[in-house]
Amino acid sequence: MDSLWLKFILFITSYALLIFLFNKGMRKWFKVKKKKLLSYHHLNGKHKKIDWMIRITFVILIFVGGFYNATLPPLDRMWFLETHILLFVFVLLSETVRAVMEKRYAENRNDYKFTISQLTFLSFSLLLIFSTDFFGLFE
Repeated sequence: MDSLWLKFILFITSYALLIFLFNKGMRKWFKVKKKKLLSYHHLNGKHKKIDWMIRITFVILIFVGGFYNATLPPLDRMWFLETHILLFVFVLLSETVRAVMEKRYAENRNDYKFTISQLTFLSFSLLLIFSTDFFGLFE
């Protein structure tokens, strides 16, 4: 049991360090300012409105999907209503909207490139991690 937690902590720490280094390198390459940690900056009122519509929709979908799938046998659950799938789609959609808004309205013309690079890196790395069962670490 201790080995499992140690592997989990090492994996999460390594992945967080990888994301940090990637973001630092991309910020330097694209000459983009670092944004505040755990804050969400809307570019304008339109962006804020669209973002909140996306957030509210996904909160509702997570609750409805969770309750619906809880009533079904495990093998009959709808995969697209699973929480992890909805969260992945939420991040993909909200960051895509952010990139579009940055392309149209941001002062630094490279902000959207940085956002797209982050989104691409995160998507491919998560798909790789989950498709390889965490690189076989937790078998």
